[in-house]
Formats: sequence, structure tokens, C-alpha cells
Amino acid sequence: MKKLFFVLLAAITFCCTKKEEKTYQIGQIKTDKGEILFWLYDQTPRHKESFIQLANDGYWDSLTFNRVINNFVAQGGCPDTKEGFTDSLYLLKPEFVDTIRHIYGAVGAGRDNNPQMLSARCQFYIVQNKEGEARLDGKFTVFGQVFKGMDVVDSIVAVKTDSLDAPLTPIKLDVNVITMNEEELKNSGYTTKKK
Repeated sequence: MKKLFFVLLAAITFCCTKKEEKTYQIGQIKTDKGEILFWLYDQTPRHKESFIQLANDGYWDSLTFNRVINNFVAQGGCPDTKEGFTDSLYLLKPEFVDTIRHIYGAVGAGRDNNPQMLSARCQFYIVQNKEGEARLDGKFTVFGQVFKGMDVVDSIVAVKTDSLDAPLTPIKLDVNVITMNEEELKNSGYTTKKK
């Protein structure tokens, strides 16, 4: 009986002290052209939190990639307006980080020409230029980096568009935040780093 007690105690101790697996919140965009997965930077906390909130609210799920330009960006979310973005609920102070650049696959927040460079959190873009877009650094906030699905982005910017760069056939958005562990990230092509 005493031996059984110690075996049970050891089993309970092992179960209760098992380390919880670390997981990460990942941006996911599903389209009829495929899935895009991207890392959300901790260094841009307001933009990360905003993206997570709008994705969880289903904000983008009735919208499209509304502006696509080959060798530049695929932009999705609320469409551009002549008036710009005036709703303060959808504006964020910029979070420029010197080490986070507009490289191929960078995910950034759109904005109009407002002097404070406030982000329109209802709109995002993915840099598709393989050389990057350094001219946007320090002017637009990058809050993520694609690690799976740039072939999908490449196919999105290759579609036929109208004179305003809108796809002739709408590319609908299904935007989510999913949780992945290190093994799942690795299997999706991402190597976990301290971010």
C-alpha cells in the first residue's frame, strides 16, 4: 500500500509540474488563392493588439484586398476614400522600430497623408517587392512579417486590376488570429526567435 502511495504521488507530481508549452499568436489571412501566415511583433504592441481585436471581431471578413500592385504591395481592409481616415476609433499612433523594416513580406498598417502619420488600423498591406520598400521605413508602421504564403501574395498582385489597382475579381478576406506552438511554427517554415 505504501509503495502504491509513492507511485501515485510521483505520478501526480510529474503531471502537475509538467511545463506548459509556449504558444504564439499568429496572423492568418485565408483567401481563395491560399493561406498567408505572419508573425506579429511584440515591439509594436498597439498595432499587434489592434490587429488581434479586429481579427477576433471579424472586422475584415466582409472586405477584400482592395489595392494590389505588382512589385509593390497587396493592400486589404477598408477601402481608401478621398476624405482619408477621420474616425479616431480606427487611428493609431505610429510605432516605428528601427530594426523592423519594409522587407519582402513585411505587414504594415495603411494610412492617409495626415501629418501625425497615424495608422489606419482598419487597413493593412503586405510588401511584395522582393527588394523591399525602404522608402516607407519611418513613415508607415510595420507590425508583422509573413513566414508562409508569399507565393499567395505574389499571385494576388498578379491579377488583373482596374485603373485604381482594385482586382477585377474581388479577393475576399478571412482574417484570423491562430495560436501555434514552436513545432507547428517550424513545420510552417518559421524558426522561433526571441522577438
